[in-house]
Amino acid sequence: MNETVTGNWGDGSEVTKRLTGSWSFNRLIEGQGSMQGLATFTPSGPDGLAYREQGRLKLLTGTELEAEREYVFHGHGRGFDVFFKEAPPRLFHTVELVASDDGALNGSADHLCGFDRYQSTYTFRPEGSFVIRHIVSGPRKDYTMVTTYRRKA
Repeated sequence: MNETVTGNWGDGSEVTKRLTGSWSFNRLIEGQGSMQGLATFTPSGPDGLAYREQGRLKLLTGTELEAEREYVFHGHGRGFDVFFKEAPPRLFHTVELVASDDGALNGSADHLCGFDRYQSTYTFRPEGSFVIRHIVSGPRKDYTMVTTYRRKA
């Protein structure tokens, strides 16, 4: 595996440390709507980050709602684990990061939720932004959600 240090992210083991702070985000949920808001990563334990997002969800039907979501990230070796914020925590997925030729760090993961499958990719770009893409398919869900994060000044 390529462990090259890339852009603002360092190598895969450093990503969770560099996520700490506030990020603005723009989310597109294909065929359903969009969301804009603020995500915050707060240190939680030696290798953990509490993730909380809040924003305005705008559905294509015209409905607008305030929405929020929470996860817990735990850094490890070359990436991180993402847990649902529940008691006890439940694993969403594990992401191993690899440097690409364009200077980004990339990782992917799968999660089965009942009969619905989440295929997720993470791209940490050299200039400091990052993108999370979830392709969700199954009998109850069928959509692609792409969220772009930029460091809040």
